[in-house]
Amino acid sequence: MFLQLLLSLLLMLVIAIINYKLEKVIAEMNFAEKLKKERKRKSWSQEELAEKLFVSRQSVSKWENGQNFPNIEIIIKLSDLFGVTIDELLRSDDELKEKLINDSKQLAHPKLKELFDVLFLVGAVLLILKIGILILNNFTALDITLFGGKFLWNFGPLLLMIGAGIGSNIVKEKYKED
Repeated sequence: MFLQLLLSLLLMLVIAIINYKLEKVIAEMNFAEKLKKERKRKSWSQEELAEKLFVSRQSVSKWENGQNFPNIEIIIKLSDLFGVTIDELLRSDDELKEKLINDSKQLAHPKLKELFDVLFLVGAVLLILKIGILILNNFTALDITLFGGKFLWNFGPLLLMIGAGIGSNIVKEKYKED
């Protein structure tokens, strides 16, 4: 009886050590290895996984070979499909973590950048409109008047374009700092 108890405890200890080492090996795997392991654990082909993610089989192949990385949306979908946390997928892959950090920086200020781009375009359209009306007034019998006064039409488009350019540059510099 004592011998059986001792053997049982020894067996449990061996299993615990094996599990610990296995978890450590899995934690040290890079993203490509983890992706391939999880896909095979589900018995899915690259094609089947690609269909579930709405990507090409070649994309899955490149991810598994470490030639490319998925974006954060795909990583979230992979996490859900495999029933693992995002942390488990990314933990030891520094290159992928760096890519995701850079991708998130690019998304940090897109609305503000878009606003400055629209303001620049509005300024450019107003400037072209003013030049077009000046040409029509000088070379035809038309006499089109611009509402809002000369100051608005002479400096408004220019101020919009300069302000938008400066604002866009500030956003760009802020992105580089982050």
